[in-house]
Amino acid sequence: MPRPVTVTYKVWSSPAEVALASARLLAARVEQAVATRGIARIAISGGSTPQATFKLLADPSQPFLTTIPWDKLQLFWVDERCVAPDHPESNYGVCRDLLLSKVPIPEANVFRMEGELDPEQAASRYESLLRNTMKLEGAESPVFDLIALGMGPDGHTASLFPNTAGLDELNRLVIANHVPQKDTWRISLTWPVINQATEVAFEIEGPSKTDILAEVLTGPRDPERLPSQLIRPSNGKLLFLLDEAAAGKLPKASEIFTTPDGSHKVGMLEI
Repeated sequence: MPRPVTVTYKVWSSPAEVALASARLLAARVEQAVATRGIARIAISGGSTPQATFKLLADPSQPFLTTIPWDKLQLFWVDERCVAPDHPESNYGVCRDLLLSKVPIPEANVFRMEGELDPEQAASRYESLLRNTMKLEGAESPVFDLIALGMGPDGHTASLFPNTAGLDELNRLVIANHVPQKDTWRISLTWPVINQATEVAFEIEGPSKTDILAEVLTGPRDPERLPSQLIRPSNGKLLFLLDEAAAGKLPKASEIFTTPDGSHKVGMLEI
């Protein structure tokens, strides 16, 4: 049986408020990690959802440009498409254009997946990079201060797609995962690595995710079909940042909090 996990889901009225909450979460985790040990390690995902967060983090009218200790942040990727960094579908390329080119993060602190390489080579190189950067020994896993995830309408997260071989990998840190339904390869952290993070947070928005999110959190366990169900952090805590549309079929979140992110509701589930 999988370990029990407490899911906290925070619900805002709009995607814009979710993006602001996501930016504030990243900033808080960076500041907390730097205060504790002088460095922060964050892994981010691609897709369309985090783009609004990237824009906020780089926005001069927001506080993040000056309050985040960018020189102490090491930025990693959860997954990458097998394309060159200048390709419009590159997760790194999108982040570079919206965020990295506008904030004072040292180039040496940005650790991209090399999507232009052979997928297996790219995965192997990124695993070696993680081991060397974090000074890992043997079977030791990296521990990120925050891993930010999204969820696809098919229940995938990272590049762990339904019924793909990557779901069965328990020993590697990074894999090349063939995705037949998209006729492509992806590079991805494995789910055991994701589960070792100090905090794992999903950011999910829109009505296209309503049914699948409810199924992932409240339906029968079927991780081969719903890979997001594999995300069960070892610390027993999992966070979801949602808009009202995405949360529409979850148990009603009734507790109301007002924070700098805006007024939002909070619900909890044990899974």
